[in-house]
Amino acid sequence: MPQEKNEHGNPMGGSQGVGSTVTTRESGHHEHQIELSWWRRYVFSTDHKVIGIQYMITALFVTLFAFGLMVVMRWQLSYPGKPVPVIGPLLTAVFGANMAPGGVMTPNLYNSFGAMHGTMMIFMAVVPALFAGFGNFIVPLQLGAPDMAFPRLNMASFWSFFVGVVIMLVGFLVPGGAAKSGWTSYPPLADIADTGMGFEPILNGQTLWLIGMVFNITGSLLGSINIIATIIQLRAPGLGWMRLPVFVWAELVTAFLLLLAFPPLESAAIMQLMDRLFGTSFFSPDGLVVGGRPWPASGGGSALLWQHLFWFLGHPEVYVTILPSMGIVGEVFANNTRKPLWSYKTFVYSMLAIGFISLLVWAHHMYMTGMGQSVSIFFQVFTIMISIPSIILGTVLLLSLWGGSIRFSVPMLFALAWLPMFGIGGLTGLPLGYTASDMVLHDTYYVIGHFHYMMAPAALMGLFAGMYYWFPKATGRMLNEFWGKVHFWMTIIFFNGIFFPMLIQGYTGVHRRWFDGGAGWQMAQPVLWLNHVMSISAWILAIGQIPFIINFFWSIWRGKKVESDNPWQATTLEWATPTPPGHGNFLHPVEVYRDAYEYSVPGASRDFLPQWEREESRVAEPKLSSA
Repeated sequence: MPQEKNEHGNPMGGSQGVGSTVTTRESGHHEHQIELSWWRRYVFSTDHKVIGIQYMITALFVTLFAFGLMVVMRWQLSYPGKPVPVIGPLLTAVFGANMAPGGVMTPNLYNSFGAMHGTMMIFMAVVPALFAGFGNFIVPLQLGAPDMAFPRLNMASFWSFFVGVVIMLVGFLVPGGAAKSGWTSYPPLADIADTGMGFEPILNGQTLWLIGMVFNITGSLLGSINIIATIIQLRAPGLGWMRLPVFVWAELVTAFLLLLAFPPLESAAIMQLMDRLFGTSFFSPDGLVVGGRPWPASGGGSALLWQHLFWFLGHPEVYVTILPSMGIVGEVFANNTRKPLWSYKTFVYSMLAIGFISLLVWAHHMYMTGMGQSVSIFFQVFTIMISIPSIILGTVLLLSLWGGSIRFSVPMLFALAWLPMFGIGGLTGLPLGYTASDMVLHDTYYVIGHFHYMMAPAALMGLFAGMYYWFPKATGRMLNEFWGKVHFWMTIIFFNGIFFPMLIQGYTGVHRRWFDGGAGWQMAQPVLWLNHVMSISAWILAIGQIPFIINFFWSIWRGKKVESDNPWQATTLEWATPTPPGHGNFLHPVEVYRDAYEYSVPGASRDFLPQWEREESRVAEPKLSSA
């Protein structure tokens, strides 16, 4: 049977998710075709590319949902006590008159939306998209590998994550609504929340939050093991450690962070579940009084133990989002400056240093717990130390622009915007690293502004850069450049319109958890007008994502077809595959002959030398379209 070819004349692979069959070899003697059902190709697939797309689509859906929660919260902060327009009746219908009387957000509903916004954005949106989505799709391709090291484990990791997302969403539908104890789930509040009359023992928001987190963490651990094993074991011949693309290095460091830091949090979540369901007291202290009565399960537990276990993951989690975005930005910079990164090894060693030091700074989130001067000094020192490799990374990227023939493509615009967003996020974190200044700024909107600059603009600029950059490899079509630029400018402007005013409000002492936005505090009156600036920016930012959503789905079927398997004229191995890649990824085994970013090599006839070409090719590549 003749093999189907794509529009470039390349044979189409029989991929799970790309084609309809998989070629297998039995006993090394002959091949036969196995027909795959629709469920095996698109749902319960073991193909790393399909799983990467599953992670990405699920994470983008969660992002939109969690972003919607924030949009509603911004109304409450700007117009406290007034009915939410348009969806106010829906809030009352879904959550009941006790939670949203007349479409007005109550403190309980506000707390619920805040807890779920933070939880879902961090653990079920940004991290899965950057680490698991891009990691699954891109890493095996950049390694020259046919798939991940453990394909079935890979499938299990996604479905564990997906089940966690579903359980978390179910929390909105149970009596009392979703979890209300914050995205950090601090005990003793989290031990006693959603208990008593009117609440089911398991089908309540806080318990479902814990169960969802256990499934989510299990999926992340399985994915981390797979990423590490794949990078170590499945590199193509000639692909030494110092020839790896920087995105692969970023994924490797991130995988080790998750593997080391997530188990303590999963253990803590299980212990908190036992506190809630079986009457243990891992985190319930002696003498706990609830509603005027002694809490029956309190018996010597430590609420601070939860904080240590949570933040041991909670702070590396920041770098779990930033490191993959750093890797993406490094890829896009090298390709669009048409020159190697200014110092590849410095970039790699800085990421390794960040990964190591990030495990030693978790308790700077706990200065107000009275941990003692000696311990505080230890965490202050390492908090400042981690800024050094971060600054070095930014410097490498900045110097990489010097002398480059810069192409201002849409991926490059998002990558360029990543630099100042990362810079603001990092610099605003320094005052929080010292106990003296942290005492003043702790639990104010300054913390929210700093944290969001790292987790939202910085991480999402990298996310969008990667989506625009690798979209043609995944689909064979280009995203529209004009609408991509509209999306970029609306995103970068209104991101800052949301988060920069938070820093100003924080300096005046506006508390991060006031559900009325500070309206009830006299000293906040001069800066209350910034609530309107932030809310309007958030609503326009939401509108600004519509061009991206339409562009994304339109381009999948109607976008301009790529003219080459390597439309960006790049050098790394993912561009050596057919477009889109078939089962097994590569038509023939590949070998690596040079470093990752051989751009503008003196004496070469082209300005790029791919890793997989033994000698410089003299075949002219098609010109990049400016449209």
